[in-house]
Amino acid sequence: MGKIYPREQLSKIVEGLKKQGKTIGFANGCFDLLHVGHIRYLKDAKANCDILIVALNTDESVKRLKGEGRPRTPLNERLEIMEPIEFIDYLTYFGEDTVEQTLRIIKPDIQFKGTDYTVETVPERRVMEELGGRVMIVGDPKDHSTTEILERIKNEEG
Repeated sequence: MGKIYPREQLSKIVEGLKKQGKTIGFANGCFDLLHVGHIRYLKDAKANCDILIVALNTDESVKRLKGEGRPRTPLNERLEIMEPIEFIDYLTYFGEDTVEQTLRIIKPDIQFKGTDYTVETVPERRVMEELGGRVMIVGDPKDHSTTEILERIKNEEG
């Protein structure tokens, strides 16, 4: 099987990996149009753990978070695009507006967030503390975004 699993199934895999002494890292996002900021964020995350799990928002949750017309790329295609990325070990998906429930199911050691956050502003920080894990900020300065790319394309076409 590939590296895409429902989060409940992935939690069992994580239990086994933890027993082997592996550090489990977790990153999440919409990843609607993959860009260099995403790659730098995920690469930096992987440099700080043994196993990197990436959770993608479902199409419905992207629409709620980003608005009409999003996502531009459906979940199954976003997963397919990310699956061959060598520094991602496992992929999963979630439909809630926050990743709290997924963190409680998977129980990673480290939750990675991008530089548009500080450790103090990460919404799920308390959940990670409850789980005995921690939050780490990784990636380059947040000066790339899918929204900006879409705006640039729209302006060039108009």
